[in-house]
Amino acid sequence: MGDWLVSIAGTPEGARLATSFALFSAVAHAVFGALQKGRHDPWMTRGAIDFWLAVLSAPVALFLVPWPNQTTAILLVGAVVIHLAYKVTMALAYEKAAYTVVYPVVRGTGPLVTVIAATMFFNEHFSLVQWLGVACLSGGILLLALRNLAEETLDPYTLKLGLSWAILGGILVAIYTTYDAYGIRQSPDPFTFLAWFFFVTAFDMPLIAVWRYRRMVNSPDLGPLLQRGFWGALIAWLSFGGVMLATRLGKVGEAAVLRETSTVFAALIGWFILGEKVGPRRLFLMSLIALGAVIVELGG
Repeated sequence: MGDWLVSIAGTPEGARLATSFALFSAVAHAVFGALQKGRHDPWMTRGAIDFWLAVLSAPVALFLVPWPNQTTAILLVGAVVIHLAYKVTMALAYEKAAYTVVYPVVRGTGPLVTVIAATMFFNEHFSLVQWLGVACLSGGILLLALRNLAEETLDPYTLKLGLSWAILGGILVAIYTTYDAYGIRQSPDPFTFLAWFFFVTAFDMPLIAVWRYRRMVNSPDLGPLLQRGFWGALIAWLSFGGVMLATRLGKVGEAAVLRETSTVFAALIGWFILGEKVGPRRLFLMSLIALGAVIVELGG
């Protein structure tokens, strides 16, 4: 399977499969974000998710795929550092502001920076039409965040903190997307990189969660938390694995842009599941985001 994926990378068949992986990742990531923002403390939720990621990934990494070579092992060390910074930043952002504010800011910042990084590191170039698509998508996402921001009732200081963490989170999304794309391209077997990535990057947040749990006055019931973490781990495999395979098969910038249609799915989740309001303006902006993704895909 890994050899076949490598063989179609850069081909029209690979590009079509990359598009499918990126869009599938978008749906999964919206669900993943909603799980982390749910009724549990975001630190505890992420700790539970990573606990199950370690448990589920261990047999795959240790027994089913080849062990990483020296180059892959070094790249995995860097991934641990970058993704820890991202996870801590997202937990801080979710702690301070609403899901519908934080998520669009993160996802709107990420693709623009990623496209620029892909130009610098992978020699990818977008056409003028594709840049128009990026502008529609990122602009629509950020305008969606502003629309949601207008309804926030938090004090200005807390809100500014949440937005600051969200912007930093968006920059870290671009960094880890570019870094992970480089890592999976350097690995002889993409599934080796994926399995070991999920295994070695999953030990930090459970330790932080245990530390916080022991200091809580009203600690949560572990049963529902671990159940949420289990489903979150499965979704993380689909979300992060899907976008990394997309960057292995096709262009990094295009995969990053298509994945940010997750904001549309996140808004729908906020509307139908979390009980948040979606009016005509949000529907228009969601359509603008989707249009931007279509322009990027067709303009290539």
